[in-house]
Amino acid sequence: MATFVVTGSASGMGAASAARLAAEGHTVIGVDLRDAQVIADLGTLEGRAAAAEEILGLSGGTLDGVAAIAGVGPNLPSAAAVMSINYFGTVALLEALRPALAASGAGRAVVIGSNSASTVPLVDDGLVDLALAGNEEGAREHADAAQAAMPAEITAIVPSIGAYASSKLAIARWVRRTAVTPEWARQGVLLNAIAPGAVLTPLMLGSTGREEDLDADGFPTPMPLGIFGRPEDIAFWVHQFLKPEARYTTGAVLYVDGGTDAAMRPDAQPTPMTF
Repeated sequence: MATFVVTGSASGMGAASAARLAAEGHTVIGVDLRDAQVIADLGTLEGRAAAAEEILGLSGGTLDGVAAIAGVGPNLPSAAAVMSINYFGTVALLEALRPALAASGAGRAVVIGSNSASTVPLVDDGLVDLALAGNEEGAREHADAAQAAMPAEITAIVPSIGAYASSKLAIARWVRRTAVTPEWARQGVLLNAIAPGAVLTPLMLGSTGREEDLDADGFPTPMPLGIFGRPEDIAFWVHQFLKPEARYTTGAVLYVDGGTDAAMRPDAQPTPMTF
């Protein structure tokens, strides 16, 4: 049996993923702000360092996989906090745990992104660039300034939507750039991302309201299947990416969104290489 880390394990997709892995007989080290083996705030430098240290201690320095699921939604008041948690917290923890994944001989890491990265027209390219450059202080300042300039009718509903979508685009690009570097690929550590759509989690419902009031056909984005996702739908693919058999997949971004991205951008993928 394997040893896996699941961040955001106390609720939503993280809880569903932790439960699925545990049901298979694996050891699961949960990380969250509450109700987890490792209690840590990944939005802070101290929290990330403490989480990595405790995880390495619990695992003996060897991990079979990490599911980086912890994140916050666009309803969070602080755009700066969204960037620190969704992007910098994820990246810092994965980088700290990469040697432990390499030590297993077949490490796997999967990150939860979002189809908001490609379906929300509020991505801030400057913010994405700051994130990918590793400039957390600059990204936080930029996110707050951009949020202050956002129209009030948007921030009244989803105060940090620009930072949210930007953080998810940045993490998807980080995955694709990082997965193919020698430190990951030639060490046998595979790194992939899942881009969920409208999944009924506490994170989503914090922005949209009660589940019983939602109508797939009246949702702001297309819902070709006519249904919302469940945390278990994402947990299934988390499990697949973490399996030893997933030996030839790295740098992928898998949309698990009921067809929303395909409906909105049918010709966006694949795109031909240009010279």
